[in-house]
Amino acid sequence: MKLSFFGRLSIAEQLDEGYRIGIRKHNEEVTKNRHILSRIIDCVKFCGAFELALRGHDETEASANPGIFRGLVNFVASLDGVLREHLENATVFKGTSKTVQNELLDCMYDVLREHIIKEVQSSDFLSIQADETMDIATKNQLVLVLRYIDDKNNVQERFFEFIALRSASSESIATALKDRLAVIIPLDQHKLICQAYDGASVMRGATAGVQKKMQDVYPNAHYIHCYAHQLNLIMQQATSHISNVRIFFSNLSGFASFFSKSPKRTAVLDKVVAHRLPTSSNVRWNFHSRAVNTVFEHREDLIQCFESIRDSGDFDPNAVREAEGFAMLLENQQFQFFLQLFHNIMPHVDLLYAKLQKKNIDSVHINQCTQQFQQNIQKIRDSLHSMVEQSIGSEESSGSRTTKRRRALSPQDHVQIAAEVCDTILGHAKERFSFTDHLVSATLLQGDRYAQYSTAFPEDALRSTLKAYPMLNGSKLKTELSLIYSKDEFKACCGAVDLFQLFMENNVAEVFSETVTLLKILITTPMTTAEAERCFSTLKRIKTFLRNTMTQDRLNALAMLSMEKRLVTEMTDFNQKVIEKFAGLKERRAKFMFK
Repeated sequence: MKLSFFGRLSIAEQLDEGYRIGIRKHNEEVTKNRHILSRIIDCVKFCGAFELALRGHDETEASANPGIFRGLVNFVASLDGVLREHLENATVFKGTSKTVQNELLDCMYDVLREHIIKEVQSSDFLSIQADETMDIATKNQLVLVLRYIDDKNNVQERFFEFIALRSASSESIATALKDRLAVIIPLDQHKLICQAYDGASVMRGATAGVQKKMQDVYPNAHYIHCYAHQLNLIMQQATSHISNVRIFFSNLSGFASFFSKSPKRTAVLDKVVAHRLPTSSNVRWNFHSRAVNTVFEHREDLIQCFESIRDSGDFDPNAVREAEGFAMLLENQQFQFFLQLFHNIMPHVDLLYAKLQKKNIDSVHINQCTQQFQQNIQKIRDSLHSMVEQSIGSEESSGSRTTKRRRALSPQDHVQIAAEVCDTILGHAKERFSFTDHLVSATLLQGDRYAQYSTAFPEDALRSTLKAYPMLNGSKLKTELSLIYSKDEFKACCGAVDLFQLFMENNVAEVFSETVTLLKILITTPMTTAEAERCFSTLKRIKTFLRNTMTQDRLNALAMLSMEKRLVTEMTDFNQKVIEKFAGLKERRAKFMFK
């Protein structure tokens, strides 16, 4: 026996060698399987980022139209020999089935959520933005967006989840939000410093609204009404409560409606005016702005267009009658005056609306922007007499067809109505854009007030700030602010974000620790729920009429891949994390775990 084993490895050594060969082969197979799965993950990521349907109508091998995902996998396989061989020969795990798609989507969503939660837990403060809508399947969906400063000192607004609500009651919404926050910040209720919703009573109610129920658990979570919504409400007040103005906008909306009914009418518009009229929208004030500007700038061309339709003999009686009415309307002195008035007002509304929609807007900028808006409207109000004189003068010099028409309102009436419009806008702007306890702290860091504050320290604003945010050290904050007010280099910073970046870049955050904390609070506080509303657009694109049976998990995963596509790209180990989760979901016949 000894002779038979003479010169050979021992049995233990032979077994060890066989074991090592087995492990090496296993790991080689795992490496190959992970490579294949990573390519499939890339295809899912691509479809998610561009909101493309993952499944086709017929995904059989012989199908000529297998859908975008299968088509993309086949295209990648034509460039990747390993994947091509796998798809041709695999019998255990192909990776393109509906079940695998759903499992991969679940894993991707979990990886992204865990990353976002980790970022939130490492930040000092958190704000939430929530808004409710109804999807194509008539289900109430509450979108939750998180705002915080990450470890690179950048402001982040991250989509977190579409939450299917049982009802739209304040109790249901508050419970859903509390359940999610218990996972995101389980141990630190004081970290939540703001909750931003629209102005619906179910959200803002002081005794039974969502904001009150949330504040009972999260005491520092001050309620912010979206400032872009506020601007919409201001303009609605100015245009709906004054009879002549309401009639003007009703007439204005009729122009787009007239041309939208018929391609034949639109063809005349394109030929004569060469500019389309914006279609009506009940949601966005922006529609009124574009309609005013378009009609004002192309008034003469539109008159020619309507007269062409009226006189051509090619249109039905209804079109002729309406065209005659619109032509007369455009020559009407009262209509022209309101067109001129709102053409002057709209640029300031559009400018403020655009600023309010920016993700990095902070409360210091909000204060400055709204003050400038009010000053601009006041200037228009002060110049109303000259505007009326100019309007009448231009009409009298334009020809007899406008001067012969009897004026319904006198010049003084025009001035009075225009003044009422401006006063309504100014009054509501001052009321709705007023800075209460938790926002008055923004004035402490407004650069154009530093010279004033260096001689008379803003004690009232400091007291309001400390009342709103008791975690701040009052005496240290006052010392730091006094130093900031006395230094010229800080006066150039026109907002909280600029000042915060200055402290971070020059490594003086520890010296101004309380000011930095206040800055983080101001920056984390959202001034608009625009991000939440953008999520609704994504919801409508993903969950379409043809995909209305989509499960909630799949909807959330696809929405996350679309809205957080940049985060997916920035996570260099994203695919590997997804593979680890996928491999750990259950026992699989294909090997994905290394030994």
